[in-house]
Amino acid sequence: MSGLCSERVAIVTGAGRGLGRAHALALAAEGAKVVVNDLGVGLDGTGSGTGPAQLVVDEIVARGGQAVAHGGDIATTEGAASLIRAAVETYGRLDTLVNNAGFLRDRMLVNLGEDDWDAVMRVHLKGHFLPLKYAAAHWRAEAKAGRAPAARVVNTSSGAGLLGSVGQGNYSAAKAGIIGLTLVAAAEMGRYGVLVNAIAPAARTRMTEAAFAETMTAPDTGFDAMAPENVSPLVVWLGSAASAGVTGRVFEAEGGRITVMEGWRPGPTADKGARWSPAGAGEAVLKLLAEARVPEPVYGTQ
Repeated sequence: MSGLCSERVAIVTGAGRGLGRAHALALAAEGAKVVVNDLGVGLDGTGSGTGPAQLVVDEIVARGGQAVAHGGDIATTEGAASLIRAAVETYGRLDTLVNNAGFLRDRMLVNLGEDDWDAVMRVHLKGHFLPLKYAAAHWRAEAKAGRAPAARVVNTSSGAGLLGSVGQGNYSAAKAGIIGLTLVAAAEMGRYGVLVNAIAPAARTRMTEAAFAETMTAPDTGFDAMAPENVSPLVVWLGSAASAGVTGRVFEAEGGRITVMEGWRPGPTADKGARWSPAGAGEAVLKLLAEARVPEPVYGTQ
């Protein structure tokens, strides 16, 4: 390994399994000291236990790295604040925050309960906001004290947040919100030496194995394109000092492919210079749509 993250201290949320575990192991392999956060919940967010986080810590230590487990709920004020404290009090600093924690409660919209909406919004969107808030406050204080950090945040969105996904209205909305949060954080925190980016990964995890079983099955031989470890090199690089100048970006990552997502850009436009009539507005829209690019299909549709 190159030691790309040597002497850096990184936090990874939801790091007990799947993508988070892969990120934590990859960061440690490049020299980072890692705070491994995981609440130990089931696929639907119920239950708890620190076992998964400690198992990852044990793996890192067995490979000669340094890591500590954190079992707090990062979608609460105390849990998120204690997560940042765990890094600073254990290792004396914080350099990289990887927000990854999440779970699924999939339903079609007509069957989606308010509790299932709130639970998914809480862990994905609030669970990104609160660790980011307390990490940003720490880094701002460091910058104001004359210790400007080379800090990095990597948020985790999804193709569902970019395009929508049938049966995942709550998850898609939360993941789209994470992209908006990423853009705002990048704009606000750049002055303090904090760079903020997001990834939209496709990989085999507990969540995707259930939702996309056919495409997530590991091959018997050859390159396993859906292995979560394929996404982690990008996370490591974005979380390192080598990513200087890269902020406010969203990257798709799947197998050996990395794509810069370009987001919403103005397309065909009509300007009458005066108020439209409803019929006139409709006629203009139809002409504009005929000139516009066809949107990508929503996940789960043909």
